[in-house]
Amino acid sequence: MPKRTKKYEESLIESLKDPKEAAAYLNAHLVDDDGEDVFLLALRDVARAHGVGGIAESASLGRESLYKALSKDGNPKLSTLRALLRAIGLRLSVESEDKRPS
Repeated sequence: MPKRTKKYEESLIESLKDPKEAAAYLNAHLVDDDGEDVFLLALRDVARAHGVGGIAESASLGRESLYKALSKDGNPKLSTLRALLRAIGLRLSVESEDKRPS
């Protein structure tokens, strides 16, 4: 009898419920050359894993506004990102690239 495996998306959503996994996933998409678009798609995955309706409520954002901010054409404010990440149990930070001009 063949082993049954979860679909990739189901497995991804389940893993993104863990804040450490979600942080690693988001950070990996932040350094992608496609930049903002890829990061917003990754953030949408994380929000779905935690339940968009609940996240919107916890972040004091309207559900429609959150969907719009995370859409392909979304352009969320920094305050929206911070509220969303805080509701998920994450926070923004800035790191040095360790590249120094000569």
